[in-house]
Amino acid sequence: MTESTNVVVIGGGYAGVMAANRLTQRDDVTVTLINQRPVFVERIRLHQLVAGSHDALVDYTQVLGSGIRLVVGTVTRIDASERSVTLATGGTVGYDYLVYAVGSGSAAPRVRGAAEFAYPIAGLEEAERLRPVVDAAPAAAPMTVVGAGPTGIETAAELAEDGHAVTLVCGEVLGSCLHPRGRRSVAKRLGKLGVTVLEGPDAKVTAVTRDVVQLSGGRKLPSTVTIWAAGFGVPDLAGRSGLSTDALGRLLTDETLTSVDDVRIVAAGDSAAPSDLPFRMSCQAAVPLGAHAADSVLSRIAGEQPAPINLGFVGQCISLGRRAGIFQFAYKDDTAKRYYLSGRPGAKLKEFVCKHTVKQLADETRKPGSHHWAKDDKRRQLLQAKRGEAPATTERSA
Repeated sequence: MTESTNVVVIGGGYAGVMAANRLTQRDDVTVTLINQRPVFVERIRLHQLVAGSHDALVDYTQVLGSGIRLVVGTVTRIDASERSVTLATGGTVGYDYLVYAVGSGSAAPRVRGAAEFAYPIAGLEEAERLRPVVDAAPAAAPMTVVGAGPTGIETAAELAEDGHAVTLVCGEVLGSCLHPRGRRSVAKRLGKLGVTVLEGPDAKVTAVTRDVVQLSGGRKLPSTVTIWAAGFGVPDLAGRSGLSTDALGRLLTDETLTSVDDVRIVAAGDSAAPSDLPFRMSCQAAVPLGAHAADSVLSRIAGEQPAPINLGFVGQCISLGRRAGIFQFAYKDDTAKRYYLSGRPGAKLKEFVCKHTVKQLADETRKPGSHHWAKDDKRRQLLQAKRGEAPATTERSA
């Protein structure tokens, strides 16, 4: 009788679910997914949850293979020497291979008063806690969104479209991931929605109180509700477990996504730092990283050397309320092109992306190993530059 290989996946987000589903290609692999919630969270819809247009939840029966064991719980420690994980309840789960896909959350704010008086939005419980606060606020009550990345832009637009008076505090620039042409388009749409956009050296938050946001230029913004969307952080599970991490706490891996400390541990998604050159935190990267992590585990089970990750990007979607959005086209290395799709077509494309991302996970339950993604061969050049190596060939930049 063939002995089964036990693989434990920590984290049931985009990367973890994709990895778990893809691992079921082999009948002799038993997969256990450990997640702190009994439902899948569409994190790219949390701004909709806050505004009341979507609950951002999907039942795991729709996206997780039926043969995968789901354990609802929180992992407090990884014991690599014993090949086991400890749960908050005190129990342990053993593994032959471990997929580390714990994702990301709100970064701890370093601004005085922000932790006490501002509402983070990167996690389900945070968004659920913010929702009734927004609902209870008077229509004319000033709201401030801090952080002008995609999360901040989407949240500001969603709330403004719902009739709230919103100020978006950007820091240096609105939408740094966007091409200047796309940035102007976003600013125009926000203006139509009535969002006040503050950017530049005087638009950095220096303090937050119960009803005021203090800016670096000395300005004080009245703010009944302050929402913190300035950056992401990762759980410290890897570091607490004695595994090597980068400065942010992501698990350090080689290019196959295998931990630099243990070949039995691979990482995927926002919590992975391959070659200390992590990809952008996003579901766009998480899904293929989850698939590749599974492929690396399956290669090792088969006695083969895993392949290095090869991941390219195509662009970035940002919703601007329910009736408009923008798709910023990008080169495969994730730098913005001058081209974008905006307005109603942009909104429809964003909604398609949200639905299609969930569909990709569901498709993998029916046909494990079917997911494919864009490639980008330029990562090899980035690694050579990081290591101070001379490039093998000279190629024209896209």
